[in-house]
Amino acid sequence: MTKAKIAIIVGSTRKVRFADIPAQWMKAQVDARGDMDAEIVDLRDFPMPLFDEMASNAYAPTQDAVAVKWQKKLAEFDGYIFVVAEYNHSIMGALKNALDQAYVEWAKKPMGAIAYGSMGGARALEHLRGIAVELQMVPVRNAVHIGGGAFWQVHPGFGGSGNLGDIEAQIAPSSAALLDDMAWWAKATMAARAAEAPKAA
Repeated sequence: MTKAKIAIIVGSTRKVRFADIPAQWMKAQVDARGDMDAEIVDLRDFPMPLFDEMASNAYAPTQDAVAVKWQKKLAEFDGYIFVVAEYNHSIMGALKNALDQAYVEWAKKPMGAIAYGSMGGARALEHLRGIAVELQMVPVRNAVHIGGGAFWQVHPGFGGSGNLGDIEAQIAPSSAALLDDMAWWAKATMAARAAEAPKAA
C-alpha cells in the first residue's frame, strides 16, 4: 500500500505566532519514521473569507475560489495533524473557519494534534475533536501537549529559546504515540476508502 500522506496544518495566522516551531518539529518527527510522508499546510496561504456559502460542499458546490483551492489541497492527504493554539479555552477563529470551508475532504481520515498554551492546549483540542467527529474525521487518542513551564521555556516571544529540542525529552514519547496512532488509522482508513471506491464508481 502507498504510504499515507499527512498534512501538518498550521492553524494560526497571526504575525507573531508560535505555531511554526511545533509544525517544523512535528514534520521532522514524521520524516524520521519513514512510514508516512508529511507536508506543512499553512492557513496563511489560503486567505478565505468567513464562511458564507449556501451550505457545506457536502450539499452544494463551493463558490469562493480560495476555499475551492483549500478543498483541493486537503483532498491530497490521508490524515491531518493540527497545530493548535488555545485561545480562551478553544481553537483559533481562523482554524474554525478553515474547518467549516470543507467537508467531503475531511471525511473518513484520522486527525491528531500538537497543542500548546494554557493547560497544554487541552481544552482547545477537546473542542477540535468534537468538530472533527462532526466532519467525519477519526480523532486519535494520543496527542502532544506543550504547556506550563515547557511552553515558556521555548516560546521566543517570551524570552524562550525557540527550540523544541530543549523540551524534546518531555514531548517525544507523546509524539511517538500520536504518530503510531496516525499511521495505524491512516492505513486502516485508506484501505476502507479504497474498498468503497468501486461501489461509488
